[in-house]
Amino acid sequence: MSSQSLASVPRDLRVRAFGTLSLFASFSTLICCALPSLLVLVGLGATVASLVSAAPWLVTLSRQKDWIFAGSGTLIALNVAYVYALAPRFRADLTCPADEPDACGTADHVSRMVLWVSAAIYVVGFLTAYLLGPILIWMES
Repeated sequence: MSSQSLASVPRDLRVRAFGTLSLFASFSTLICCALPSLLVLVGLGATVASLVSAAPWLVTLSRQKDWIFAGSGTLIALNVAYVYALAPRFRADLTCPADEPDACGTADHVSRMVLWVSAAIYVVGFLTAYLLGPILIWMES
């Protein structure tokens, strides 16, 4: 997408699309890589087997977990930069609706909340997918 075509997209739509994309990316890391590991850890291996037989595309996602985590982390990092660095600059140019003066503050609060939920999901997924196994092996020996 060129910079001219991106500029023609309304700013509000770009903000919502970027936040939604980072949230779904963090959920995909949780579903593909962290949740199956966590279920096996708590003794629900049969549940994981049933889940994989019902949704075989999870195996493909799990094989590509490095790319999925890298893409998700990049999207979340870009969203942090946008929410905390770029959005305040854009907000100076915007006016809130007269009938709802708190609308801008509420939207900002919801956006930050979705961002931090996404980041928390990503961190849990990363810890489970990459660090839990080596920690358990180290503790066992």
